Amino acid sequence: MIDPNTPLPLNTGATIPALGLGTWQSPPGQVKTAVFHAIKLGYRHIDAAFVYGNEPEVGQAIAAAIAAGLVTRDQLFVTTKLWCTYHSRVAEGLAKSLENLGLEYVDLYLMHWPVPMNPNGI
Repeated sequence: MIDPNTPLPLNTGATIPALGLGTWQSPPGQVKTAVFHAIKLGYRHIDAAFVYGNEPEVGQAIAAAIAAGLVTRDQLFVTTKLWCTYHSRVAEGLAKSLENLGLEYVDLYLMHWPVPMNPNGI
């Protein structure tokens, strides 16, 4: 059995924990509790996305876990994703996610889908 925090190497030389907590379809009002308890139980990789609509709660949980002394920011690996309406405005999409999460940086920023959508959408 693999330890969920076993570091897997990325091509950049950075590492990513083998297992992460996904936050897709996490119900509003519950995702903060879920992320906080996952961190408390030892999860170090949190996977979020702008389109999930719950980045603010994910960020609140991360802040609460840090404030409680469970982890430091550098002990977490936070992933979020660029939504399709931001393909022509990547910096803006990232800035929105960072603001939503209340973080200065994310460890991995992925393109959610490779199909651009109307940039006047969400």
